[in-house]
Amino acid sequence: MEIIREPSVIFWGVVFPILMAWGLGIAFTQKGGVQAKLAIVKEIIEKDQNHQTKLIAYLSTNAVKKDSSYSIVLKNEKLGDATLTFVETSWSNAFTLIKKGKVSVIIEDQPTVSKYHFDPANAEAKAAYQLASNLAAGRQLSYAANQSDIEPFTISGTRYVDFLIPGLLAMGIMMACSWGISYTIIERRSKKLLRRMVATPMKKSNLLFALITARFSMNLAEALLLFLFGWFYFGVKVQGSWPALIVLFIAGNIAFSGISILVSSRTSNTEVGNGLINAIVTPMMVVSGVFFSYHNFPDWTLPVIQYLPLTMIADSFRSIFNEGAGFLDVWREALVLTVIGTVSFIIGLKVFKWY
Repeated sequence: MEIIREPSVIFWGVVFPILMAWGLGIAFTQKGGVQAKLAIVKEIIEKDQNHQTKLIAYLSTNAVKKDSSYSIVLKNEKLGDATLTFVETSWSNAFTLIKKGKVSVIIEDQPTVSKYHFDPANAEAKAAYQLASNLAAGRQLSYAANQSDIEPFTISGTRYVDFLIPGLLAMGIMMACSWGISYTIIERRSKKLLRRMVATPMKKSNLLFALITARFSMNLAEALLLFLFGWFYFGVKVQGSWPALIVLFIAGNIAFSGISILVSSRTSNTEVGNGLINAIVTPMMVVSGVFFSYHNFPDWTLPVIQYLPLTMIADSFRSIFNEGAGFLDVWREALVLTVIGTVSFIIGLKVFKWY
């Protein structure tokens, strides 16, 4: 009866999971089948415009062309429809697109033979290769027998693990701050430990800064361990600026520390607190591109996703790790994250209650 009398508990424990299932179900099932984006690099440009490679010839006849890209939907009732988007671009831009996760395969399209460059450990890239190579051969959804055209990626920054590690570093900041700060405050308030500190007396700002400092120290140690593991075991490297990476790491901690203070500033119910924390971290963990590119989501959602704090941290980390970005490339994201954290902290400090 005590649980039922608490409407917020019912919402976060029953209604919110249903809403999350509904939202994620729409995001991942409304299109169905395979969604893949590939980059086409035309190394040899023919003077005779009528002479085309097999893949370009097929796309010119069967795909919908918009600007410099081709889109084609391959129908199959049993395997599901497959939507492929081919973007014609240069080599340098193709590598940038694959490092950002915007494409999964680079096709070196030549009149005699086409080479497919991708990471074999990436399941999405393998599926895209199978479909694209069969299109070039005049087939559709069968598996290719000849795999001599595969050129696996071995360059640091182009593998799936190079995409994953920066995303995990960003997610670690979010999860550690959210649970290490928010839940700690809520739990201590529920056990009436915070009200004891009022009698000391202690300033609210002193307590909050102490929690933030402790959590930042732990986050730094955890991030170093994850990076060292990725460096020794997978050969992950930082190709960009270390100072820029440090500034961005600090800005990310400020952002999520401030958000965590705001989230935990009022409630003393741990179940409500769990719901509030999950309402912040779960959507971003799914849509911000930690494990897979968020460009798989519908185009109308991308402007919103790109401005989520976790997305800004993950994208900026990847640009420093894989693209050689410096401070001038990520200062805007660092500034926005710092402002988000500072404003959230100020509001949280104003509305914070001890009990």
